[in-house]
Amino acid sequence: MTSQPTLTKPEDDPGRSGDPGTPGDSGLQAGLKNRHLSMIAIGGVIGAGLFVGSSSGIATAGPGILLSYALVGTLVVLVMRMLGEMSAANPTSGSFSAHADRALGPWAGFTIGWLYWFFWVVVLAVEATAGAAILEGWIPAVPQWGWALIVMVVLTATNLVSVGSYGEFEFWFAGIKVVAIGAFIVIGGLAVFGVLPGVDSDQAGLANLTEHGGFLPNGAGAILTGILLVVFSFMGSEIATLAAGESEDPQRAVTKATNSIIWRIGVFYLGSILVVVCLLPWDSESITEDGSYVAALDSLGIAHAGQIMNFIVLTSVLSCLNSGLYTASRMAFSLGRRGDAPKAFARTTGRGVPRTAILVSVVFGFVAVFFNYKFPDSVFLFLVNSSGAVALFVWLVICFSQLRMRRIIEAEAPEKLVVRMWLYPYLTWASAALIVFVLGYMLTDTEHDGRTTVLLSLLVAAIVLVIAVVKQRVAGRRAEDRDGIPAG
Repeated sequence: MTSQPTLTKPEDDPGRSGDPGTPGDSGLQAGLKNRHLSMIAIGGVIGAGLFVGSSSGIATAGPGILLSYALVGTLVVLVMRMLGEMSAANPTSGSFSAHADRALGPWAGFTIGWLYWFFWVVVLAVEATAGAAILEGWIPAVPQWGWALIVMVVLTATNLVSVGSYGEFEFWFAGIKVVAIGAFIVIGGLAVFGVLPGVDSDQAGLANLTEHGGFLPNGAGAILTGILLVVFSFMGSEIATLAAGESEDPQRAVTKATNSIIWRIGVFYLGSILVVVCLLPWDSESITEDGSYVAALDSLGIAHAGQIMNFIVLTSVLSCLNSGLYTASRMAFSLGRRGDAPKAFARTTGRGVPRTAILVSVVFGFVAVFFNYKFPDSVFLFLVNSSGAVALFVWLVICFSQLRMRRIIEAEAPEKLVVRMWLYPYLTWASAALIVFVLGYMLTDTEHDGRTTVLLSLLVAAIVLVIAVVKQRVAGRRAEDRDGIPAG
């Protein structure tokens, strides 16, 4: 049995440069206000995938897609509770990567940190392309690649100014999403109960949940398939714990974000999807042809529903781009602080901005955009598939990290347990088992590329892990040669 790691500060470890990652000791500044953190926490849960990807889930599982969202939502709540426990005790710019580094070993922090960075730089390309497609439809005089370039440059400049400018942009982006979904739920709910005039009452109603083949028209197995289709739309919930390291009161920010995750998922995901499947029959052709939310708005007789939804999706895309660039750069910064990336990544400007980490992240984002336009069905498809299962890897690492960190914190600093995982360790183990089950089930999925995604993601993860192990052994030998003492 290996010895249990401690909460020793990273700077006390001669073999690691560490990552306290909090303002004042890392070069970062507390530039995020409470309102920024609150909206980042809310907006981080609402990705463009909710608007764009929900139609395929509804077509696959029918009204039963609500169970798919509920199961994944419950898993995210549990994982965020674990992450909240660790981050409230030790707020850091590296979040789960830094926690894994301490709990499981440098190899774990290195591996999951670089995989997470890789995931987000690929997301930058996906979101920039999606946003460019919408903007080109509105102003075709500018080519799609031009719009992608403009969007990336503007948001890069925003992130380079200060963390406060990132927070301000995200505050308004997230605010638009929140208001839009809130209005959709209220108006749609009134229509479902026949209170809203001008709506075909024969089409809208709670009866849509059980008619047209029943609540599970394609069988209970479709719930699992639905999970595969919706799980990735939840990625981003953890952004608030990274951003908390640059807030005025990190512990309070993490605690608030963790405690509010239940109602955020309940309202924005389950609430809005419930409205969609009540407004329209799940097998309505308009859901697959126009998209679930556009079809729902059309059924309410709202003019220009498609353009309204395009604006909301564009806002979500810009929000995702903004947060993706921020998240990738802070993870790169954290890796640099711990000696797992070039030291330049850990340098900050006078405004507390990790300029090099931002620029390197956006350069890789631009490269991915180029691949998307030049080699969409080969190189870029490989990038997307090979990063697709990273969300599940991250959640699994959070589970195993929390299992060890709880014991460490209880032994050395129990007063820091201001957020506690429920029914520890049983719910933690249950969450890990569910994640492993989902990954295993994906290996049986050939219709939606689940098997390809898992296998390619495992391949990339194995490569990064090998690099991490080699790096750790080389560092150990250097320490042994320097001190004349075998590295432990």
